[in-house]
Amino acid sequence: GMPMPVMNIAISLAALFSGMFTVVLGSLGDRWGRVRLVLAGNVLGIAGSLLIAFSSGAAATPMILLGRILQGLAAGAIMPASLALLKVYWDGRERQRAVSMWAIGTWGGSGLTAIFGGFMASTALGWRAIFVTSALVSVASILLVRQIPESAPLAGRTGATDWAGIVSLAVGLAALLIVVTQGSTIGWTSLATWGLLALFLAAFGVFVNAELHAGNPLVDFRLFRNAVFTGATVSNFLINGTAGALAVSLWVLQGAGGLSAATAGYLTIGYAVFIIAFIRVGEKLLQRFGPRTPMLWGSLVVLAAIVMLMATNTLQWQYTMLAVVAYSLFGLGLAFYATPSTDAALANLPPDQAGAGSGIYKMASSLGAAFGVAIAAALFTALSDTGLEAVGAVIEFSGRQDNLAVREAGVVGLAFTALMALAALVSVTIFIPARADD
Repeated sequence: GMPMPVMNIAISLAALFSGMFTVVLGSLGDRWGRVRLVLAGNVLGIAGSLLIAFSSGAAATPMILLGRILQGLAAGAIMPASLALLKVYWDGRERQRAVSMWAIGTWGGSGLTAIFGGFMASTALGWRAIFVTSALVSVASILLVRQIPESAPLAGRTGATDWAGIVSLAVGLAALLIVVTQGSTIGWTSLATWGLLALFLAAFGVFVNAELHAGNPLVDFRLFRNAVFTGATVSNFLINGTAGALAVSLWVLQGAGGLSAATAGYLTIGYAVFIIAFIRVGEKLLQRFGPRTPMLWGSLVVLAAIVMLMATNTLQWQYTMLAVVAYSLFGLGLAFYATPSTDAALANLPPDQAGAGSGIYKMASSLGAAFGVAIAAALFTALSDTGLEAVGAVIEFSGRQDNLAVREAGVVGLAFTALMALAALVSVTIFIPARADD
């Protein structure tokens, strides 16, 4: 019974908090111990998942929102610390293979979520079982991680915490997320909306100034002097923003096509299968061509998949078939992109900044997913009742006409994610050389 605008916030909240704190948590791992940070992240994941699973009554919404925040902090701790461990214990081709396995866990795991979530929500156990299972997975992760040797290259090193950077980044991103998800409800021309935008710009200015003058900055801008690291990070932000395409297309299938959550989720099986099956192909392409070629191919394939999903003007059976193919292509594109991008970022990090640098890279992916999903969802939600006349004037919609508003809203939301994929393609072209060592 949660209102859709609040649901949009809950969806984006985990990725937002992961993005806001993953850099500082990655730096903490460099000092405190990366294995300890992974363990702490799993504890946070258990707490967040159980809060959501047992939410009820008047406290349901705050419990869910707090649970999503804790899940975001969990991801912010686990991702950079586990990624930094790959750089510590492997090098060269061995590291690239390890990155592929890591990518299968992250990208492949996320690819299974729509199938798993849809299935669990349709069973007698209900949607709460999704989060109980998440907690159990975190318990299993703790048992597995305990055997890994600790790595803390900056243990004992002192340095002032960059609170100005942390607070200004958190305030600015929170203000921007509220505008994105609640702008249509608050009113795009209202003083509250403009005030939040002003707060975002002011906080962003404080953040940049703080990072330029801090002795121990949250985001070390000097890392971006390396074009390969910059290209990998920027394109990572943009390609993760295309995650909104999955959410919007599934809502179109359910809202306009009448499919159940489980049936719509099953259509995405090709997404997970192709990610898992072809990630090591991306690794081999990296070894043969360097990171640029597979990152370009991956971005192009993702763009093609989104263009296919934009064909909401077709008959329902046609769109269902297109969606099955598009989800598979989506997974293929991400599989080509994942290992080359991650390895390019890792290979260009100083050893003592692997945690912080990995945090920046993962911050880019988390924030990209947060705002990609939030903006695409906000566009879809704002137009799903009324549609957009301009879309109907340009595109002729076949079949049923009683669901035009949802189908037109789908086109707009998906078009935004297509722009993200196109921008990722451009960033790779600009920043990544033909070979990483060029």
